[in-house]
Amino acid sequence: MKKILFLCTGKSCRSQMAEGWANLLLKPDFKAFSAGTEPGSLDPLAVKVMAEAGVDISGHRSKGAEEFKDAAFDLVVTVCDKARESCPLWFGKSKQIHKSFEDPPLLAKAAKSREEALACYRRVRDEIRDFIEKLPEIAGGIK
Repeated sequence: MKKILFLCTGKSCRSQMAEGWANLLLKPDFKAFSAGTEPGSLDPLAVKVMAEAGVDISGHRSKGAEEFKDAAFDLVVTVCDKARESCPLWFGKSKQIHKSFEDPPLLAKAAKSREEALACYRRVRDEIRDFIEKLPEIAGGIK
């Protein structure tokens, strides 16, 4: 089984979604984990929109990248530009790819209603799902 780490800045939303999708869509060949360079708390709206899609991430917790310092990963995927810039050097032996997704909480700040805010989260959730479905092909040599 190949191990994937999704790395974001706050690890409250995008990396959590990516971990949830990967563990659903890529099993049994892959096991996904997620971490943040500056971990915060799990975003309840991310939990809600993932549950709507049938993916339960309610048991996830925000973990710092340091928790994985001694772990070996086949692939590290940064899902935001800031995480890419500060990706820990000790992931150097892992294959690394970058795919930036917009930040749902930031997008939702301009929303005029809860439903409009949720639409931001749903759009990014679906973009992440589409990316995860193609990840083995995108990542090349990790099959």
